[in-house]
Amino acid sequence: MILDVLLFFTAMEPENGDHDKGAGWILEHVSDRVLVKLPSVLGIDMSITMHVLMIWIAAVLLILLFGIGSRKIGLVSRGIGGVLESVVLFLRDDVILPYLGEKGMRFAPYLLTAFFFILTCNLLGLVPMGGTATSNISVTATLAVLTFLIGQGAGMKKKGFFGYFKSMIPPGIPFFVIPILFIAEIMGLFTKHFALAIRLFANMIADHLVVFTFLGLIFIFKNVFVALIAVPSAAAIELLAVLIAFIQAYIFTMLSAVFIGIALQEEH
Repeated sequence: MILDVLLFFTAMEPENGDHDKGAGWILEHVSDRVLVKLPSVLGIDMSITMHVLMIWIAAVLLILLFGIGSRKIGLVSRGIGGVLESVVLFLRDDVILPYLGEKGMRFAPYLLTAFFFILTCNLLGLVPMGGTATSNISVTATLAVLTFLIGQGAGMKKKGFFGYFKSMIPPGIPFFVIPILFIAEIMGLFTKHFALAIRLFANMIADHLVVFTFLGLIFIFKNVFVALIAVPSAAAIELLAVLIAFIQAYIFTMLSAVFIGIALQEEH
């Protein structure tokens, strides 16, 4: 991504010493942009944007990766199959079983898909001329809504519609407290998943903004000494971004399992 940003700033370097648009360049680069303009259908813009393209690429890569890896899975898995199997087993033992139990394995397809999809989108954002789909609030909000719907649907299926909402109220509390507690629980359902979407979005856009800011200083000040500090700093952040890509995919998957597990509890 550092090469991407350097090319971007070089192409967009202001004339006549006008550097007031520097922040605007940064926001323009990290925000989504239309690649192919298409007409709207029922009020929905069907244009293909950079983030849509990245989502398609991530989907194709995962299909190919798991298609190839499935051929290498056996009694002793080898190559890509062995790597994928080890990651799946790690998530099963560290996330799914601890928070959802044995019966929670029915949620494994969604949780594993979410993890690998988020991870792939995060890593694609580090490729020159690419984009990070998970830095788009629409993408992270959609993932959070899926977690919300799966959790609430599973809870209502297990306890019944009214039984699910009844389980939000602990037994033995004063009657006049019940409405207040019920409203707080309902608000909590939405705020937890709202935070789930914002957490992923904010973390994935933050490292990009920091890198763009560091490298933008080179073109703002036009000083070689600034470059000696800015470029190594941006490179260090990019190395950290690789770790963040894995961490954020894991955190989203873990919190999704936690929220689904909470919905399945008898009382919460």
